[in-house]
Amino acid sequence: MDTVSSPAEKFAAAKVRNSHPVTRDFLLTFDFEFDPFQIAACHAVEEGSGVLVAAPTGAGKTVVGEFAAYFALNLGKKCFYTTPIKALSNQKYFEFVAKFGEEKVGLLTGDTSINSEADILVMTTEVLRNMLYAGSSTLKNLGYVVMDEVHYLADKFRGAVWEEVLIHLMESVQVISLSATVSNAEEFGEWLGEVRGNTQVIVSEIRPIPLYQHVLIGNRMLDLFEKPGQINPEILQREREAIRKSAISKHRRGRYNEPSERLSRADIIEKLQRENMLPAITFIFSRVGCDAAVKQCLHAGIRLTSPEERIDIRATALKYTSNIASEDLEVLGFTEWLTALERGIAAHHAGLLPSFKGAVEDLFQRGLVKAVFATETLALGINMPARTVVLEKLVKYNGEAHVPITPGEYTQLTGRAGRRGIDIEGNAVIQWSPTVDSAAAAGLASTRTYPLRSSFAPSYNMSINLISRFGRERARGSLESSFAQFQADRAVVGLARQIRKNETAIEELLLQAVCHLGDFIDYASIRREIKEVEVLLSRRDQKKTFDNRQRGRLESDLSDLRKSLRNHSCHSCNEREDHARFAERAGRLNRENEGLRTRVESRTNVIAKTFDQICQVLTHLNYIEGEKPTAQGKILTKIYAESDLLLTESIRVGLFDDLNSTELLSIVSCMIFESRSAENVAPKMPSPRVSNALTEVISVWAQLEAIESEYGVKTQREPDPGFCWISYKWANGGSLQSVLKGSDMSVGDFVRSTKQLVDLLNQISAASEKLRPVCKDAVKKIDRGVVAYLMGDV
Repeated sequence: MDTVSSPAEKFAAAKVRNSHPVTRDFLLTFDFEFDPFQIAACHAVEEGSGVLVAAPTGAGKTVVGEFAAYFALNLGKKCFYTTPIKALSNQKYFEFVAKFGEEKVGLLTGDTSINSEADILVMTTEVLRNMLYAGSSTLKNLGYVVMDEVHYLADKFRGAVWEEVLIHLMESVQVISLSATVSNAEEFGEWLGEVRGNTQVIVSEIRPIPLYQHVLIGNRMLDLFEKPGQINPEILQREREAIRKSAISKHRRGRYNEPSERLSRADIIEKLQRENMLPAITFIFSRVGCDAAVKQCLHAGIRLTSPEERIDIRATALKYTSNIASEDLEVLGFTEWLTALERGIAAHHAGLLPSFKGAVEDLFQRGLVKAVFATETLALGINMPARTVVLEKLVKYNGEAHVPITPGEYTQLTGRAGRRGIDIEGNAVIQWSPTVDSAAAAGLASTRTYPLRSSFAPSYNMSINLISRFGRERARGSLESSFAQFQADRAVVGLARQIRKNETAIEELLLQAVCHLGDFIDYASIRREIKEVEVLLSRRDQKKTFDNRQRGRLESDLSDLRKSLRNHSCHSCNEREDHARFAERAGRLNRENEGLRTRVESRTNVIAKTFDQICQVLTHLNYIEGEKPTAQGKILTKIYAESDLLLTESIRVGLFDDLNSTELLSIVSCMIFESRSAENVAPKMPSPRVSNALTEVISVWAQLEAIESEYGVKTQREPDPGFCWISYKWANGGSLQSVLKGSDMSVGDFVRSTKQLVDLLNQISAASEKLRPVCKDAVKKIDRGVVAYLMGDV
């Protein structure tokens, strides 16, 4: 129905449609009406502008990225669609194949390459970064780059890659940035305008499906808010009752226990089923917890599917696992996994084999799997909306400690609730426990301020690549255009403003401290010195032992200062104490300004300073000479791993020269692997030769650590040999079962680590002609079985 009322408005609307013919044609390929922000973003792309679209999860911002691909095809240009994770790249690839045709779409994810010269290429962001540094021919005729989940640039481990791409993409490329809702979208858009040219910022804070917040206390599901910003009083009452029962339980048993009425995971799924709130995603911040939840539901006899759905589920599961050997399926627990799927229940986490996760995602999207227990990785852009999202806890382990989830994380997780075109509302359910505070929950649910903060920092590989392309000085200048420096500069402006404000106040205070009898600032300085000595003496009085000679010196100093104070001309002033108050306030502001100036200094040119320190390390090691990299530096340009310098230095000193392919891959694995557990037990080594090579690698690491410390550079992570023995056994033809026997490593972690190892061996092969044959042989030995299985085969 046409909502435009007057003829003038109808004419204006028609004029807008006709002025954007490609957008108009694109809209006709959909059977739903676009939101204003989607249309505005498509118009901006068609007008030749860069775009930043910030909108809630599930709002449909990826349609704008899809339009960029459609528009590129219309113009005979290429479009790259980048994502932060391989799972999202895989999903987007299949979506684009369905829309644009298999011959026009390709996929590049480091370990997967399908139709790599297609007009529309889906890839992880690192792949595009590597292309830019290598000057890849694939970049020819590139017109558009879509950066999905661009807010990922805040990630402290990988976020710098997004900024590298945005800074170094050719000027002719239009960038379409898609972000979750962030409170500083205008600031981010302003920076994009500086580095990419004209960029329109389009923000939508409207969820297409309203989200209702609930707290589950015992068997009662209560609305979190009675009215906006006000916690439901019934929750507070029931919370007090539950805490009282928990306290009684603690008194009887000597420790806190969950309230007896707290529902089990299986009970919650049954409750959601009764209340027509499925499908649901329950976020459990633990892989073990996700797997345990599935088992609990199976044990409880839960069945959420019809006989017809079970037939469809089985066929889909078999399709996704058809390339996996039967003996490997046994190791993977295929029978139990399939039983759970057929009942409409599944886990989703990074420890699962990619094909298992792919099947779960497919079945959940089609409404066949109704209950998924997932870690937070599922919230990273994968298209798996639900009717309900359940949070068991509001804290998670971040790799170092258990910390509360942030408002941004809460919004990202609960944003999965509410399926556009299916549900009329979404539901977020927080399960109450003595460790869950309803006030904290309300704060997470109502906070709308989560700014995007850059995590950008130069690495060795980044620095050497920039030097290779631009020379040292231009490279330094390009880094100063990062979002990190942009934000630091803005902070400096604010700090400088505060310094000026304090200086004005200091001048006024000092005027009021002027004494007609003499220099009151000098008098105030003596008073402050007296206080400082008195504090030192009082602290020494509290110590059990102290040096009598030092105490005597302090008492002598104090006596001299008091004498100077009494003899000072201002000591007899009738307004002495009033003057003193003004002088003390001026002194406090002076000390505050000293701290502010230190902060200004630390933030001024902070990125360029880090770059300079890295260049000092590279010069020390003879990786750069003057403005250009040396032959050894050119090897570093092709190594993109976290341990880039350690690996390159190991190649330089010839540590790998006498190793065979199996020994080489085993030792190289210590540079990509990071143990999940903090055990101090030395892992088993495959052979004395590998053990000796590891000792030499650790020696090189220690030497680099000393050099890095000398120049103030953050040191590289110590090699971790936790994957050496496993990768060695796999390379020697071991079965999946025998390779993982005695290890707590999941199949998903094994596959991911092996794929990372394949990628790194390919990098070494490209960087070192001498090691190329042995690297290629190593890749052949490990790129097999479940590791070689491609999602594209489905």
